Amino acid sequence: MKIKNIKNRAIKQLSCLAAITLAGVVTVSHAVIIPPGTQLAEKQEVVRNNGSEPVSLDVHKVESDTDFNIIYDFFDNLVYTDKQGNIAPLLATSWETQDNQNWVFRLRQDAKWSDGSSITAHDVVFSWQRLLDPAVGSPYGNYLIDAAVMNAKDVLKGTKSANELGIKALDNYTFEVKLDKPIGDFIQRLAHPVMVPVSEKVVRKYGDKWIQPEHFVSSGAFKLSEWIVNEKIVGIRNPYYWDNKNVVINKVTYLALESAKSDLNRYLAGEIDITLTIPQDSFASLKKKYPEQVHVSPRLGAYYYEINNGKAPFTDIRVRQALNLAIDRDIIADKVLGQGQKPIYTFLPPGIGGFDFKQPDFADWTQEQRVEKARALLKEAGFNQNNPLKFTLLYNTLEAHKKVAIALSSMWKKNLGIEATLQNQEWKVVLDNKYQGKYDLVRYGWIADYDSPMTYFNIFTTDHTQNSSYYSNKQFDEIVMESGKTNDKAGYQKALDIITEDTPIIPIYSAVNHKMIKPYLGGVYVDPRGYYLTKDMYVIKH
Repeated sequence: MKIKNIKNRAIKQLSCLAAITLAGVVTVSHAVIIPPGTQLAEKQEVVRNNGSEPVSLDVHKVESDTDFNIIYDFFDNLVYTDKQGNIAPLLATSWETQDNQNWVFRLRQDAKWSDGSSITAHDVVFSWQRLLDPAVGSPYGNYLIDAAVMNAKDVLKGTKSANELGIKALDNYTFEVKLDKPIGDFIQRLAHPVMVPVSEKVVRKYGDKWIQPEHFVSSGAFKLSEWIVNEKIVGIRNPYYWDNKNVVINKVTYLALESAKSDLNRYLAGEIDITLTIPQDSFASLKKKYPEQVHVSPRLGAYYYEINNGKAPFTDIRVRQALNLAIDRDIIADKVLGQGQKPIYTFLPPGIGGFDFKQPDFADWTQEQRVEKARALLKEAGFNQNNPLKFTLLYNTLEAHKKVAIALSSMWKKNLGIEATLQNQEWKVVLDNKYQGKYDLVRYGWIADYDSPMTYFNIFTTDHTQNSSYYSNKQFDEIVMESGKTNDKAGYQKALDIITEDTPIIPIYSAVNHKMIKPYLGGVYVDPRGYYLTKDMYVIKH
């Protein structure tokens, strides 16, 4: 998906409101494109490193790429974003609206679950309702609220029943959606993995056990075959997939290797076809030795540390600002990492939504000026050589995260006399502690759910299900809500200025995709969000 201006998309949609808008046709081709003359290998299998054990494969109980990478392969969404950045039909063949507030969707009638049963509009309705079910407690529970689906907030709070949510099946293959207000980028929001439908029949029958291999039912090109915890997850061809004739890969294996060095060593040994990442220590030499196998591309994401805004002394804005000012982002991006990452001074990645936002004044200061200001702020807050600030820096197990954490703690120690204790945990444990508020500072990041500043602003609004920094500013909330209605740059800038001043997090760098990919693996396309579909791939004879 290319980065485009959501505002332009919305205007294009709104210009069609005099007539019914039809977006999507069943004749769209999803076939794997294999260059003429290419000889395919007899064995069509791919091994990918996923980096960690997924929290779950239940789409309504997850929130990170670790889980979505696999879900993206096992399930089809209603729509998807093509390589040109345009929304195209997938399970939905078409959608109609006259006002960008009331929508009607039609599903393809040849789509089936991996058990051979039909995928229906009732499954879609059930899935949206389950995403908001307070008993499920989805980290993405706010997603439909942000999309303005009617009564979503009340359903999530439990004050209205699931049947009152603004979605209804009109027949087995048609459903309507009602929003509280017009949303010009509503279709774009439906391309996110959290919006994939799940089988109502299977989930109701097996409950939380529906994700076990013997019960698991998927809608995508692959179905779950094997799951060995902390080792691997295996997917095999789904013979009932509606586009199975255009899939080449027969088996995909996702490894849970947290060590980037182990990932690389197994790749070089021929045991892995695509690495999760590339170790910083080896990047330069690998790029020189295997230039055709090193793949780097921009990623629409921000890497940052969340601050526990509800815990003293981080309730003091001066402490948060001092921590933010005292780090040298250039050193982290260029020296510690050095793979194309760019320093950022706000939590929005460059170019999000096609906008160019004004940066804070301190972005143009020298690092010496920033450190001087940080020292003054920390002193005002009551911390000094005799009373140093002490806290724990929490990160999930991965060499790159460890290096960044070491660099940050060293900078704070040198510049401010701060004593930061490093603590690493498995990803599942980090997430659990993060949402329970059991942390001081924690490593995190956000990859855009869709190409708009709203995907970042929303998660820092008061009471948002993913607001684990416990940040709350009513003025910020109001500006975000109003700006989202019109995609207003001026409003976005005001919101950005407020949250940058309040410093609930410490933005560090904009992300990049960097992987080692075997030269015999064709069809690999890593989109700006970092996702890549196994069904697009093929193994060349080698």
